[in-house]
Amino acid sequence: MTKDTLFAASARLILAAATALAFAGCATTSAPVNVGATIASAPSLSTLSKLVAKAGLGETLKSGGPFTVFAPSDEAFKAVPAKTLDELSQNPDKLKDLLTYHVVAAKLLAADIKNSDVKTLHGANVAIAKAGEFVTVENAAVTKADLVATNGVVHIIDTVMTAPVKK
Repeated sequence: MTKDTLFAASARLILAAATALAFAGCATTSAPVNVGATIASAPSLSTLSKLVAKAGLGETLKSGGPFTVFAPSDEAFKAVPAKTLDELSQNPDKLKDLLTYHVVAAKLLAADIKNSDVKTLHGANVAIAKAGEFVTVENAAVTKADLVATNGVVHIIDTVMTAPVKK
């Protein structure tokens, strides 16, 4: 093999490797998704994702908006008694009330949050507050903020908030 042939073969190999790396980088770049898909794709929100589907809120969170979802993590749901979760799973209306208490019909990034009350899709108000970078909603702390979606934003929280009973 001559030096020119070896050089040409090496150049093709380097070009092929660079092309493969470029395409691999493209594959990992995710396109913006809606709030429902953002919840479904977050590993720490699998319980919430299942409950959203059971309550029939999946399409609402995919197509409507803008929304801010204060999304209880799987750890937050572990603090809810299993009996309570079972009862909610069997009653879609009560489940929907609980879940819509975690959703605001506006896009509120962490930087936009001011100490105030905001109305939820449930119809009741929740208190939101910010001190420095620390954000709370009612008695829940935001543990991961600003999962931005095409139709809003998701903030992961450490507590499942209890919705007031509708009259």
